[in-house]
Amino acid sequence: MTDSDTHFMQLALEEARLGWGGTHPNPMVGAVIVESGKLVARGYHALAGGPHAEVHALSNLGRKPHEDAVLYVTLEPCSTQGKTGPCCGAITSSGIGKVVVGAIDPNPKHRGRGIDILTRAGVRVESGVLAEECEDLNLIFNHNQLTGRPLLAGKTATTLDGKVATRSGSSQWITGPIAREDVMRWRRLFPGIAVGGGTVRADDPNLTSRLPGDTACPLRFIFDRNFRTLPGIRNYRVFNDPFKARTILVAPAGRDEVRQYREYGIQVWEMPGDDTFWKAFADTCMERGVTGVFFEGGPGLMSDLLAHGKLDYLFSYRAPKFLADEEAPGFVGGWAVEKMKDALQLTQVRQTALGPDQLLRGFLKYPEKKTTENTEGTEREE
Repeated sequence: MTDSDTHFMQLALEEARLGWGGTHPNPMVGAVIVESGKLVARGYHALAGGPHAEVHALSNLGRKPHEDAVLYVTLEPCSTQGKTGPCCGAITSSGIGKVVVGAIDPNPKHRGRGIDILTRAGVRVESGVLAEECEDLNLIFNHNQLTGRPLLAGKTATTLDGKVATRSGSSQWITGPIAREDVMRWRRLFPGIAVGGGTVRADDPNLTSRLPGDTACPLRFIFDRNFRTLPGIRNYRVFNDPFKARTILVAPAGRDEVRQYREYGIQVWEMPGDDTFWKAFADTCMERGVTGVFFEGGPGLMSDLLAHGKLDYLFSYRAPKFLADEEAPGFVGGWAVEKMKDALQLTQVRQTALGPDQLLRGFLKYPEKKTTENTEGTEREE
């Protein structure tokens, strides 16, 4: 991998990020075409069903590539027919003689197939350039392809001693404006955002990204097992704003309160009240094409996810302050850990400085012991 390869793959990554949050269930992909060491065309995948990055770049070139043309692409070119044709065919037809790939297709059925097709057609292929960065770009897509499940990710903002609020409940603001803006960016990425009914009652959140110029709104899941948001349904923003149709109550099946939410125009996903709750929620997400959900709920909701081993990923924002107060609430609880080997861990960890604050994020690795079967005392609506 040369410095030139790194430079042009970085440009391809910049292109890919232009599709941030808009390509689900497809991945974000960027491509650039280089001739004689100079960038001559670029493209990205903007929308599912639209042109793929490679095709977009070739179209933007507007002519036949030169003999020395190199295509840099952040993800292995697709080899199958979907809503659009396979990119491998478009590349070989164009006459491009060399392709540099970042990440390999995570789908086990397709992994490496595109590279094999290009190689057999006489195209020189190099792979693995900025592979980790290219893979990290598509956390949601990769998880979906490997597991067949949505990525359920949690977000927390804590003090250095792990507190999410003071003993009186004051939590605004733990982190600074740079970190809070970063949260909005991740909100924009995920197809769904989730909080508990307690958060709705306490904070009356918008649950939109609030990024400049962004008018999109993800699906907004409200977990409210005891229907505590029902008395104030006419007042909470998520049930009354212009994005009301994108608000979904997640609640126990067979209750009369469900009818009242629906009569008010709120979608309801009815879930079983036993230990299959989270599996049923994940299955419904996949049936509806929701490939990832960003959970911003309180300690009860997060603890319930962890207790059942269903939280896949964690975004942990930490501020350089601490409360030193045993009565102040932490962001999660319910685990009785006696040995450090039984601690929950993050893997594939990435860290980012956000002004004075820090984001530490990664996939959850659970200890070998069984997750809690009985979550009595935790409330999904917290």
